[in-house]
Amino acid sequence: MDKRELDTRFTYHPPTGDQPDRYQAIRDGAKRLARVISKLTPESREQALAFTHLEEMVFWANASIARRDDQEPEEAPTDD
Repeated sequence: MDKRELDTRFTYHPPTGDQPDRYQAIRDGAKRLARVISKLTPESREQALAFTHLEEMVFWANASIARRDDQEPEEAPTDD
């Protein structure tokens, strides 16, 4: 891995511009899905893994914004 990539991965990226709002939108969407999972699935190892992977999705989506936000994202999808 080259130095630039190491720096990108292991440097704090303070939020700028609309990033906090975008982080929150991702967390809000994940929370809605978590409630659906909680309501429709039995408590189980599989449910716990679904929640774990949902948490990971939030982390990686927000990391994408923090680490790679050198261009504007495409228009965000709506809740249709």
